[in-house]
Amino acid sequence: MSDLLRKISTFGLTMIAVGACIGSGIFLTPSMIAESLMSETGVIAIWAFGGFVALCGALSFAELGVRFPRSGGVYVFLRECYGELVAFLYGWTILTVVTSGAIAALSLAFARYIDFLVPLGQNGMVILAIAGIIVVTVINVRGVDHAEMFSNIFTVVKLIGIVVVAVSGLIWATEAIDWRPALNLSDHSASAAFSGAMIGIVWSFGGWHHASYVAGEVRDPQRSVPRAMILGTIIVTVMYVLANLAYLYLLGVEGMATSTAVASDALSGVFSFGAVLVAVLIAISTFGSKGIYTLTAPRIYFAMAKDGVFFKQLAQVHPKFNTPALAILLQSGWAIILVIFWQTFENIITYVVFMDWVFMALATITIFYFRKRYARHPKYSTPLYPVTPIIFIVISSAFLIVTLYHQPSQALAGLFLLTIGILVFRIFYRKKHREPDSTES
Repeated sequence: MSDLLRKISTFGLTMIAVGACIGSGIFLTPSMIAESLMSETGVIAIWAFGGFVALCGALSFAELGVRFPRSGGVYVFLRECYGELVAFLYGWTILTVVTSGAIAALSLAFARYIDFLVPLGQNGMVILAIAGIIVVTVINVRGVDHAEMFSNIFTVVKLIGIVVVAVSGLIWATEAIDWRPALNLSDHSASAAFSGAMIGIVWSFGGWHHASYVAGEVRDPQRSVPRAMILGTIIVTVMYVLANLAYLYLLGVEGMATSTAVASDALSGVFSFGAVLVAVLIAISTFGSKGIYTLTAPRIYFAMAKDGVFFKQLAQVHPKFNTPALAILLQSGWAIILVIFWQTFENIITYVVFMDWVFMALATITIFYFRKRYARHPKYSTPLYPVTPIIFIVISSAFLIVTLYHQPSQALAGLFLLTIGILVFRIFYRKKHREPDSTES
């Protein structure tokens, strides 16, 4: 059986980490966060804090990525520590809800903003969303070098767009920012506001770990994986803080809080074509992100198939393009189904996507296990260990607890999803042991 080729550069992997984070969130969620905090200092501080938490995660995952520079990333970390069942449940969750659902959501967001530019109608938006998935699928099937080029172009363009927003805010500022602290976290209402705002922050910073999924196709994973995740997280944090500074300078915290389209409202006061510019930026950003997700997550299903716990056909590499073509097609096909039935699925994904962070916390915990199991340290070691991973684990756990407290139905949805996953795993596990020589690990 052929394996995947190592073609991805450090720059390309960094753009994957950046592009997987920056979707439509930075253009839409800041208003919700401003409404929760109603403080200029609080808005900037919480975005910087989110970047700090993400960086702690990236610093920890970087060591794990160097220890296991294989396709699948987080799946491999979980398998090596907890065994096949936990790893399978992660891949199952990523396929059924998290990544496929994200691709569906990004595709519909892309279509909605194109509809703003060129009216398409409801059916037209659905057709365009599906067509967009097909386009990024073809690009990713035809080779990882094509996918890397796609990721590089779209990520660089979206970064340029955010810089334009930031520069506009600095040059044409109309509001003065009050930098006095306005939150006392010992106060219950302020603490609740901070917790509510963190939900939007956590969602916006998710994605940097996608760089670990394609570690098996990186030219120099021992150097590139840690550099890409760390540098990618820093770039995203800087971009988010700059964008929010621009929003504050152009709208003020009250204007941000009452805006339903904060980026559009901010730039509309500067350029007559501001709303159109933002629509183009969001369309580019969402299209680029779904292309990256189409590149990265199928490597998990590929690894699952090689382990013999999923459809063995998914472990096949395309004879011409050297890509996990069937794994890509599976994810894209499911994403298209979600687009078609999104009206019934939209509420479900809202309650289940937090499962991704359950596994992120579990994956970070593995660093303690591997430090004890392996006497030799890898070429890269997490700085300030064990403080760095502990920070990420504690804050991730706190986020999950707060989310469950406010939306307890998420627990039932997640439990239902995992129960199905356990049943599916048992089917493949029994088949694997009946056919011990059918798939190589």
